[in-house]
Amino acid sequence: MAPPTEEATTATATGGAAVVAAGTLCWRIEKGALEVLIIHRPRYHDWSWPKGKLDPGETTPECAVRETFEEVGLSVRLGIPLATINYPVNSGDKVVYYWAARIERATPVPDGTEVDGARWASPEEARTVLSNPTDVVPLDSLIEAHRARNLQTWPLIVVRHAKAKPRSSWSRAEGERPLAATGRRQATAVSRLLQAWTPERVVSSPWVRCVQTISPYVKQRSAKLKLLDALTEHDAKRKPARTRAVIERLLDKRRPVAICTHRPVLPLVLSVLRGHMPGHLHELLPVEDPHLAPGEAVICQVSSANQGRIVSMEQFRAYDD
Repeated sequence: MAPPTEEATTATATGGAAVVAAGTLCWRIEKGALEVLIIHRPRYHDWSWPKGKLDPGETTPECAVRETFEEVGLSVRLGIPLATINYPVNSGDKVVYYWAARIERATPVPDGTEVDGARWASPEEARTVLSNPTDVVPLDSLIEAHRARNLQTWPLIVVRHAKAKPRSSWSRAEGERPLAATGRRQATAVSRLLQAWTPERVVSSPWVRCVQTISPYVKQRSAKLKLLDALTEHDAKRKPARTRAVIERLLDKRRPVAICTHRPVLPLVLSVLRGHMPGHLHELLPVEDPHLAPGEAVICQVSSANQGRIVSMEQFRAYDD
C-alpha cells in the first residue's frame, strides 16, 4: 500500500499485479467545505469509490474516467493522482489507481446495477462509512492535498509525436515526414489517453508528424489547435530561449493544454517544467535521451492556487506496437 506523499504521487505502471483497476475520488466544495462522493455497491453491500478493472488495451487513466461515467454518470477530468492501494484477492494481488476529480455542477446518477446509491459526504463521514479500510488511503491523500491547496489544478501535457517514417527512407523536406503505420495507431491511442484530461487547447510543432499525432484528438474534442515554429527541431536548436518562452507562457495562461513536439526538443521543455516543480518531483522527470517513447506523454498538474507550481507528474504510453 503506497502512503500519501507530501503533494502527489505518480501512477505509471501496474507492477505485475494479477488484477488492475482504477477509479476516482470525486470532490466538490460545498458552502466552503470539502465533500467527497461515496457509492453503494449492492453486489458487495459496501460503500466505496467509483472504480473498476481495466478493459483490454486500456490505460489506467482511461479506465478511471470510463468507470466513473458508467457507475455514476459523471464525465470527469482527472486531477492529481492519489495514493495507490494494493490488497490480496482470490486470483492474486490487486492494485487500484485513484485520481482526484472535481465536480462543480453535475449530479451523480447511479447506474442501478453496479451502483444503487451515491451521496456526498464530508471526509470525516466518509471515513466512518467506507467499508474497506484500504479505501481510506486515497482519501487521506486527497485531504492532505486540500490542506496544502494542491487539490484544485489544471493539466499541462507534453506529448512526443508518434512513430514517424524513418529519416533514412525520407528524401523530401524533414517537416513533411509523416507518421508510419504504427504511428497512426499510436495517434489514435494518444487521442483516447488525452480524453482523461480533456485539454481544450493543443499547441504543436507544425511539422506533419506532430500534427498527425494530435489530429485525432483535436477532431474528436473540437479542441483549439495552435501551430508554433518554436516547437520544431529546427527552431528549438537555433533559438532555444524562444522555445522555453513558449512553455513559460502556457504555464502563465492557467488553461488546460497539450503540447506536441519532437524528441530533440524535449530536454528544453522538461527543463522549464523542472523549474516549476518541488524537488521530490524532479526525480520523476525523464532525464535520459530519448526522454519519451514515440506517442508517450508526461502529464503535469499545475496548482490553481499557487501560480505555475506543478504539484504532480505522471508518465503514460498510450500504445506500444
